Amino acid sequence: MSEKRKKTYNFHDEWEVEFFFTTVRGSCVCFICGATVAIAKRHNVERHFTTCHTSYHANYPPGSALRAEKARELKAALCKQQSFFTTPVKNSQKATEASFRATQFLIKKKKAFTDGEVVKEAMMIIAKTVLEDEKYGTDVLSSLSDVQLGATTMVRRVSAMSGNLTDQLDRDLARCRWFSIQCDESVDSSSTAQLMVFIRMVFDDFSTKEELLTLLPLKRTTRGVDIYNAVKEFLVEKKVPLEKLVSVTTDGAPAMIGRHTGFVAHCKADPEFPNFLQYYCIIHQQALCAKVICFEHEMTPVLKIINSIRFRAKQHRTFKVLLEELSAEYGDLLLHTEIRWLSRGRILQRFLSLLDEIKEFMQSRGEDTVLLEDTEWILDLAFLMDITGKLNSLNCELQGKGKTVANMISALNAFKAKMNLFSVHLQRKKVPHFPSVQMVLKDNASASEAFDKVAEKYSQVINRVGQEFENRFCDLDQLEPCVVHF
Repeated sequence: MSEKRKKTYNFHDEWEVEFFFTTVRGSCVCFICGATVAIAKRHNVERHFTTCHTSYHANYPPGSALRAEKARELKAALCKQQSFFTTPVKNSQKATEASFRATQFLIKKKKAFTDGEVVKEAMMIIAKTVLEDEKYGTDVLSSLSDVQLGATTMVRRVSAMSGNLTDQLDRDLARCRWFSIQCDESVDSSSTAQLMVFIRMVFDDFSTKEELLTLLPLKRTTRGVDIYNAVKEFLVEKKVPLEKLVSVTTDGAPAMIGRHTGFVAHCKADPEFPNFLQYYCIIHQQALCAKVICFEHEMTPVLKIINSIRFRAKQHRTFKVLLEELSAEYGDLLLHTEIRWLSRGRILQRFLSLLDEIKEFMQSRGEDTVLLEDTEWILDLAFLMDITGKLNSLNCELQGKGKTVANMISALNAFKAKMNLFSVHLQRKKVPHFPSVQMVLKDNASASEAFDKVAEKYSQVINRVGQEFENRFCDLDQLEPCVVHF
């Protein structure tokens, strides 16, 4: 026997004038007293009206314009009464949302929690100045004053957002089809080793998502077993489904890739880990490839000159004044660091652009500038700047969110093809792809003869770089047929 279908009742608009009732969020509400009826049946509404508000039937005859006007008046009063209570709630919600958004913005800009009050005070000053004579200026100022950006409030906001992001990540881990992780260890300003674990998840619709999974401090040693224990403990505590793991990417440090005691070796020996692919960070390897260039006879004098100018306060000030007087293209030299891979190209570009000003400054101090006037040395400097710039461009192309191994293989193959082309051109003493060398050849009459002597050397350098890429990325050649279609 089928179940009896439940009957539904709907409010009718004519009841507003006939019985002074309206509907509010699905309930029938009386205009006059604010009472509600349980079920929107005509009988229930009529009974309430005739029982509780008999005088309205006599004072406002049915069908009269007076009755309709009274109904509109009472309905407007009810709506105003409701807005009196709902508007503060909406304003409070907007103020809270604004507080969250402002906190998120400030934290992304790496500002301190205490900066929130300063930002709010600045907003109030701007609003008072701009909106002083505006119609709704007072309301805007009142709304801004309700936005809480105190240090304690910002801490709570960050904690709430962190919890929300963690919940989202947990849900993504539960519903993803596969995932891969990347581990990188570095030392912070307090000399504590920090292990960053990134994750990329693939879902059923082939969409991907990348997140920072965790940051694990390694307070004592950073051996492979220490990294393994820290990662395994986190994955177990987080209840990460290890059976979905398909690959692990690390740098080339022994603690990561050691055959017997490295992090990856410990993971592969653990029966709870599935069979997974192992990759070395392509960007790390690309940076190592650049070390085969070996133009120390260029970098050493350049860095010595830069340091002698930058690290002596009086000389540094005098040099900057000279650049200003000569209307130089740049106002100062850049410092170099081996840690930042893009540093060398920018250093050389700035140095070469200011070469004439540097020579004039050194001559004014009676320093030797013979090297800076050597045409072959200047050509080497220009070549080093050009090849470093190409390596920097590749480095930037490999970086960024959403890059897949297929994208990186494509970029590496294109770069290796360019290296072959550059080598052939240099053997023919052509430099269409080396703008700095072209500029030296154009500006220096004796540079052509010097270039004929060093062109073969430059070609050999290009060949060494290309061969280093072939050696370091030979494992990707085996992987390429599998990923070329993605």
